[in-house]
Amino acid sequence: MIARAKLEVILGVLAPRLAGGALEVVDPVADPAPLTSITIEKIAVISVIGTLVTRSGYLDAVSGLQAYGDIGDAVAAAMDDASVRGVILDIDSPGGEVGGLFDLVERIEAVRSASSKPLWAVANESALSAAYAIASVADRIYVTRTGEAGSIGVVAVHVDESGADTKAGLAWTFVFAGDQKVDANAHEPLSERARATIQADVDRLYSEFCALVAANRGLSAEAVRGTKAAIFRGELAIRAGLADRLGALDLAVAEMAGELDRLASARTPISLIAKRRRSMATNDTEQIEDQPREPQQTAEPQQPVESAPAPADAPPDPAPAAAEAAPAAATAERLRAEFAEVAAIAAQAARLGVTLDAADALKKGIAPDALRRTVLDTLAARAEATSVIAAAPSTPTAGDSPIVRRAKERAAASRA
Repeated sequence: MIARAKLEVILGVLAPRLAGGALEVVDPVADPAPLTSITIEKIAVISVIGTLVTRSGYLDAVSGLQAYGDIGDAVAAAMDDASVRGVILDIDSPGGEVGGLFDLVERIEAVRSASSKPLWAVANESALSAAYAIASVADRIYVTRTGEAGSIGVVAVHVDESGADTKAGLAWTFVFAGDQKVDANAHEPLSERARATIQADVDRLYSEFCALVAANRGLSAEAVRGTKAAIFRGELAIRAGLADRLGALDLAVAEMAGELDRLASARTPISLIAKRRRSMATNDTEQIEDQPREPQQTAEPQQPVESAPAPADAPPDPAPAAAEAAPAAATAERLRAEFAEVAAIAAQAARLGVTLDAADALKKGIAPDALRRTVLDTLAARAEATSVIAAAPSTPTAGDSPIVRRAKERAAASRA
């Protein structure tokens, strides 16, 4: 799962080995750059850079290879670090091997689901093929103005060395058991059976790749296939539904820190709000008590009951305090539940590519049900817009867009 241009570079580097020569051995780098850095805003930035492989050795830093296991370990460590508030994947990769990719994506999804911390990604400058599969797990994807996203496809390569063998005076003979044991070997032309086997494997992996991206991005598998493994740059990636916002890494860090600050400030004053509401309720009660009441007729006059004076050393009766504390506790609990529900809706919306300002919604008193309807309407509008873009991404449709049309319909309904 790698971009075509990078594949050609790799094949070019391997050309001496494919021709029977040897690769140049380079000295290992003692201290490769760390994958994770922590910003002053307590945001963990994890670098996903270079060609992605299942395993790598000492050639990592000099050959541009990065192992899936290292990426997974870095994400898990950041999510588990109590000092880290959120995680951003800084991606500049053409993709890489199929082996290990789906396991990594599943691991990141599990770690993210178990944590309350946001996970975002930035295509800076490329998140292609296998690298885009990793980016798709993020709740929000940024792409730089010249950044690339996509290349959702699978490629397999067979190198036929039989002609080079003949020129070198080499003749290969295979003694084997099992009809397909030496299928697709490099010293014979590719047979039709071997080609069909490889194609079937590529098709299966492609279906899994498209399904993975579709589920993570809230798209249909047909829409993902409709990209035809093309590469989308900048704003075009957003139109195709493969990214959410235009911006570089510093913007993503700043916006994540800002949203986390707003959520923290919204959670902090719960007790103050409860006190304020309780005070308002008390004032309202006092105003009602001050109003004159109509005399009530009773069947029999009530005789006053004299209560025995309490002993001087008797402890104060806890009943009035408990009665006063119970409504305050219930109010605080209700507010906490309301805030948690709004935050959960905002997080779910972010995973689907819809941005909600939870702090602003709480400030305006927007109900959770109204927020859900907003998300559903936005997704419906995006689905309609995505189908239009897939059909003709560079040509605007005639008449009103689905969003404008829906707005007009709602306005007409409200006036009626």
